[in-house]
Amino acid sequence: MSFTQLGLPAQIVEGVRAAGYSKPTPIQQRAIPIILSGHDLVGASQTGTGKTAAFLLPILTRLSRAALRAPVFRALILTPTRELAAQVEASAREYARFTDLEVGVVFGGVPIGPQERMLRHEGVDLLVATPGRLLDLNGRQSVSFEDVEVVVLDEADRMVDMGFAPDLRRILRLLRSDRQTLMFSATMPAELNQVAAEALRRPQRLDLGERSQPAPKIAQEFIAVTRDRKIETLSQILGQESTRRALVFVRSKRGADRLVRRLQDLGHKVAALHGDRSQSQRERALLDFRRGRVPFLVATDIASRGIDVDGVTHVINFDVPAAAEDYIHRIGRTGRMHASGKAITLTTPEEREQVRDIERLLGRAVDRVTLPGATDRSPAPPAADRGGHRRGSAPAGRDSGRSRTPHSAPSRGTNTGAERGHRAGSEAPARRTPVEQPARATATESDSEAHGRRRRLNPADRRSRRRM
Repeated sequence: MSFTQLGLPAQIVEGVRAAGYSKPTPIQQRAIPIILSGHDLVGASQTGTGKTAAFLLPILTRLSRAALRAPVFRALILTPTRELAAQVEASAREYARFTDLEVGVVFGGVPIGPQERMLRHEGVDLLVATPGRLLDLNGRQSVSFEDVEVVVLDEADRMVDMGFAPDLRRILRLLRSDRQTLMFSATMPAELNQVAAEALRRPQRLDLGERSQPAPKIAQEFIAVTRDRKIETLSQILGQESTRRALVFVRSKRGADRLVRRLQDLGHKVAALHGDRSQSQRERALLDFRRGRVPFLVATDIASRGIDVDGVTHVINFDVPAAAEDYIHRIGRTGRMHASGKAITLTTPEEREQVRDIERLLGRAVDRVTLPGATDRSPAPPAADRGGHRRGSAPAGRDSGRSRTPHSAPSRGTNTGAERGHRAGSEAPARRTPVEQPARATATESDSEAHGRRRRLNPADRRSRRRM
């Protein structure tokens, strides 16, 4: 099946092809006709299956069929984080590049003035927003919802988890009662039922693939470690030749900064991404990671649903996530769009309860892998650089990567706590329960002014200058 057969107009199909896609994914094949017909929809699918395009393409089609000379704000997409908002806005701009539609994005952490000018004077057809900043703009009478025909709650479970449920209800009450409402997420937990009941009218439901399951081509491993060997074990994994681009997840902001410093001391090129970084720092870290200038990115759960980077070979959970469903979203940053990937989780005895929760959610046990030196306190051999040579020794051939443990002082006081905020950029709290680790182990392989400016989508339009 082609995109044309789904009822999309030629200019939208041309934008999709220019973005590098030729055939719709299963969720796109099923969701696009439903959305074009005007039905409310609840869509649940595995992360990385193309659900962003599944709602963007029919919305852009609807807007392009009745575009007004002066852009009128007619479609709203709500996302939990700045990164995801920017990602959705960039995708919309790319798909609509051969139309006259205007796309804008608003989120916190940047000056509100340019966003007010965009909404009051320049106008947009489609707005991507985080709930908190959108309500701030509404309180300043800079945004009107009277013309909004369709609203999307993207990653709605994450918004509820981050404390946005009251904000979502406030926004939904401001919208027209005859609007079309779409709810998309990789998981649909029970907490969303009340919001969905209030927001949607006789919705159709799409459940593609098993809920709360990662993509099938993601190989998963649990590696048992002691807390004081975590950094050394992580360094060993990053030193393997197959680890070309890795996203490393931690629970806390301070833990992310501390880990980055330690890894840099060990010779790794790494950057940090978390809610305490300025917007320009977050953009720089993502850009460097996306372009390969920095092969490793250490992030909190702010990135588990806001990063779409091609070629992520590994997702590594330095800290086991406090919520089992966050595990699904974290490892979904690799193995996207049917590519293969590897997810490695470093598990300590203190994290046994969270490990059990993850396996209960998955419905199966995850393979255990052992690495030399990961669970003892004996001195480790020197770390290998990216070329496979041990630092401070003569060059040697690269082995499989499982027999080497890099040299470093033990990690003291690795932070596994977290702070939770109620705005985009916050991280989840963690509860620690000291228990023992099971002994079983089997080896396997397994924007700038764009923050508040409209984006003209014609090819000849110049890109707006980034505010760094």
